[in-house]
Amino acid sequence: MNAFMDTIWEKIAAAAIALAAGFDTLLMSFDFMGPAALVCLLALLTVLVTKSLNRLIITKRYIELEKNFNHWHDMRQTAMQCEDREKGKALAKNIDQAELNRAYYDYFFEGLLLGLVRKLLPVFIVLSYINEYFQPIRLTERFGRSYIFKFDSPSADPIVIGAVLWYIIALLSTYLGWYLLKTVFKLIKNKADPLSAEPTSEPA
Repeated sequence: MNAFMDTIWEKIAAAAIALAAGFDTLLMSFDFMGPAALVCLLALLTVLVTKSLNRLIITKRYIELEKNFNHWHDMRQTAMQCEDREKGKALAKNIDQAELNRAYYDYFFEGLLLGLVRKLLPVFIVLSYINEYFQPIRLTERFGRSYIFKFDSPSADPIVIGAVLWYIIALLSTYLGWYLLKTVFKLIKNKADPLSAEPTSEPA
C-alpha cells in the first residue's frame, strides 16, 4: 500500500513539475516586460482565477446550509420582534440553542473550506511557482539581475525586494484596486439610477 501511494505521489509531483515548466516556457514569451511587470501579471491572473472560482465552485451542501442558516436567522429576527420582549428573548435564545448556532457553524466551516480552495489554493500555487522559477539565480539568467527592485540605504546594505515579496505586494494591491474599482462603479451606477439604490418601503 505504501509503495502504491508513493508511486501515485511521484506521478502527481512529476505532473505538477511538468505543468509548471510548461507554464514557465510560455511565460518566457513575456520576458520583454521585465520581472516586475511579469510578477504583477501573475498577481492579476491570480485575482482573476480566484474571482472566477468564487462563481464556479459552489457546492450543493453550501447552498443548503446557507438556506438553513438564513431560515433560522429570520426566525430569530421574527421572535425578537414579538410584542412581549421577554417572551421574544426567550424564543430567540431557544432558537439559538436548538438550531441557529449549529446552522451558523456548519455554514461558516463549509464557507471556510470553500474559501481555502477558491482563494488560498491558487495563491499558494502561484507563490510556489514564483519561489521556484523566480529564484535569484534564475532572475540573473533571464533578466541580468537577481532581484526585482533595489534601493540604496545610507546606513546599511541596499534594500532588496525579491520576487516573492513583490508578488505579495502586487497581489494585495490588485485586490485593493479591484475593491476600489468595484466601489467606484457601484457609486457611479447608483448616481446614474438613484431609484435602484433607495430601499423600497411597503405600505403599513
